[in-house]
Amino acid sequence: MVKFSSLLVLFFIFPIALAQLRVGFYSRSCPQAETIVRNLVRQRFGVDPTVTAALLRMHFHDCFVRGCDASLLIDSTNAEKTAGPNGSVREFDLIDRIKAQLEAACPSTVSCADIVTLATRDSVALAGGPSYSIPTGRRDGLVSNRVDVALPGPTISVAGAVSLFTNKGMNVFDAVALLGAHTVGQGNCGLFNDRITNFQGTGRPDPSMDPALVSSLRNTCRNSASAALDQSTPLRFDNQFFKQLRKRRGVLQVDQRLATDRQTRGVVARYANNNAFFKRQFVRAMIKMGAVDVLTGRAGEIRRNCRRFN
Repeated sequence: MVKFSSLLVLFFIFPIALAQLRVGFYSRSCPQAETIVRNLVRQRFGVDPTVTAALLRMHFHDCFVRGCDASLLIDSTNAEKTAGPNGSVREFDLIDRIKAQLEAACPSTVSCADIVTLATRDSVALAGGPSYSIPTGRRDGLVSNRVDVALPGPTISVAGAVSLFTNKGMNVFDAVALLGAHTVGQGNCGLFNDRITNFQGTGRPDPSMDPALVSSLRNTCRNSASAALDQSTPLRFDNQFFKQLRKRRGVLQVDQRLATDRQTRGVVARYANNNAFFKRQFVRAMIKMGAVDVLTGRAGEIRRNCRRFN
């Protein structure tokens, strides 16, 4: 398993947010914190390796709405969790179990936002992805409204997808690397059904999709509600996803477009040709994303229960 140091990255990205976050934030206040998170994630991964995809989705959906503040975890009638795009987010029970152990060991110390960040990091490593240090010290938000949720769908243009990331201080390499998390992703068949049956009202499949993949996905969706977004190594965090895109085997439309759009096709090629490079860039992008609009210092709170404000 590849080990990447994130220390040098910290000096070049998100200097204000990252200045208030630091690797080992809980080394004195709760020295066993990261071990507790890692052990519980490992246990869950042993039962269900799709937990990696679930946690990546949770982390992304949380960070891109009001920042990485665990607002997605709140249970209430009009909270973010109730918005349509978050209907597929799961593993809230795992976060609850982690929080319960941390509260028993170090009451009111470790934020739910950091739990999501650390759990996601650990799940990626378990799936064969990079193992890396990530800054902690986030605090939990005090607001969670479904009306704030405006996440992109699978038919978004490449320009639209990239702008979503650049608006958060990231670049095209970050955007493509984070979309590369689809290497362990699952997609509901309804998200790509038109591509394999009646693309844009033509009565035929999407001509940009490999016909063999069309046939395979049709068979899968007859018997299942979802399909792997990486048809080569669906539970392995690697660059096979990008290799599949270059063979016209992208399941989601936005994924396939990455391989042909002028803005991203070169990045896709580089990631497809170099697994280590993809993983390094993924680490950089995850550290950047984990610093988006974070609350630190005296802002926000440390929830005692991740599902409720204190």
